[in-house]
Amino acid sequence: MPPPTLPACHLLIFAREPVLGRVKTRLAAGIGEAAALAVYRELLALTAAAVAVAQVPATVWLAEAPAEGDPTQPRPEWPGLPWRVQPAAGSLGARMAQAFSEAFAAGAGRVVVIGTDCPGLSTELLRQAFDQLLSHDLVAGPADDGGYYLLGMNKLEAELFANKDWSTATVLPDTLADAARLGLRVAQLPTLHDVDSAQDLATWRRSELMKE
Repeated sequence: MPPPTLPACHLLIFAREPVLGRVKTRLAAGIGEAAALAVYRELLALTAAAVAVAQVPATVWLAEAPAEGDPTQPRPEWPGLPWRVQPAAGSLGARMAQAFSEAFAAGAGRVVVIGTDCPGLSTELLRQAFDQLLSHDLVAGPADDGGYYLLGMNKLEAELFANKDWSTATVLPDTLADAARLGLRVAQLPTLHDVDSAQDLATWRRSELMKE
């Protein structure tokens, strides 16, 4: 008897084009726009490398349409990956919900979303997230600022994206409270550090020095 077929995986990557003055504005307030752009490119490269090794189907959802380039070709930062433009209107939650909905409608059975602010996101964590969805309804990767760097589910739970104060410390607690109310089985990955401010950047650089 052949082994059962596992539900198909799909990874959603929410990102921005690396354009001066358009990325990491909180970080830029502390270190300048050019330096913030360089950090963002570094974060993009780390995320893209982890995704490439994970070898799961993925779609990049850009915050806005690129100013130039062939819309049928992958973006330079994301070689080999198709990309879409996030809806212009609506909250971050609404945009994520739409991306999840489209992935499930296309046949995926396990869908995970990530951003590009977390240098500690690894291939192993991505694989763990999809593995956890074989025995849980929801998987979350907590960020130490109260948000999350990863969220995954095996069917769309739209309530998890509603009524959230995005980019605040209440996002993850409110999401987990919704999950508990809905009776979802939740797995949590290790807590990681996001890089959004000059202080976050200093913390990251110190941790890198400690590894040497």
